[in-house]
Amino acid sequence: MEKEISRAVIRRLPRYYRYLRDLLEEGVERISSNELSARMRVTASQIRQDLNNFGGFGQQGYGYNVKYLYDEIGKIMGINRQHNLVIVGAGNLGQALANYASFENMGFVLVGLFDVNPALKGVSIRGVEVRMLDEMKEFLKEERIDIAVLTMPKGNAGKVANMLVELGIHAIWNFAHLDLELPEDVVVENVHLSDSLMQLSYNIANRENQK
Repeated sequence: MEKEISRAVIRRLPRYYRYLRDLLEEGVERISSNELSARMRVTASQIRQDLNNFGGFGQQGYGYNVKYLYDEIGKIMGINRQHNLVIVGAGNLGQALANYASFENMGFVLVGLFDVNPALKGVSIRGVEVRMLDEMKEFLKEERIDIAVLTMPKGNAGKVANMLVELGIHAIWNFAHLDLELPEDVVVENVHLSDSLMQLSYNIANRENQK
């Protein structure tokens, strides 16, 4: 039976990956857990515990080989291979995500954009033309799509999500203000921007109350 990794550890992996990428760009070849701790403001023991979930990777008296650790964490997160994605909802948020070039550097390649607004039909965003939603079924039959990104109003999000699942999509990045009810074999990552903003507001209020 495989060891179950906690959600907290999984949430920290992208941060390790980001800091290691910065180290590579700086030309750093190796780093100790203490040095990484000082950069990330995470305790050295926490770093060692997190990485030990996947085998450790460090050497006593040497630390971590930055390139090796970067590559291994990439493999763990599955970003050592290409993921094709479509965005459903080509409004402001959908277009902003489509224009975020860094996704491609991590292997996430936008291959399709869909919307219901006829005014957007044929609009090109970074070389990808917006298609109408009624074209999506045929498109998904012809293209291998790994991830669907939902950036549409919640009124239609549930229906569209179910349609995507029926068409073979098993991973959804959900920006709609709706908690999707989908089969257990569908991986859903919910991104509620307003929730994050309200948490920030709470932290501001809490800090002011402590003064």
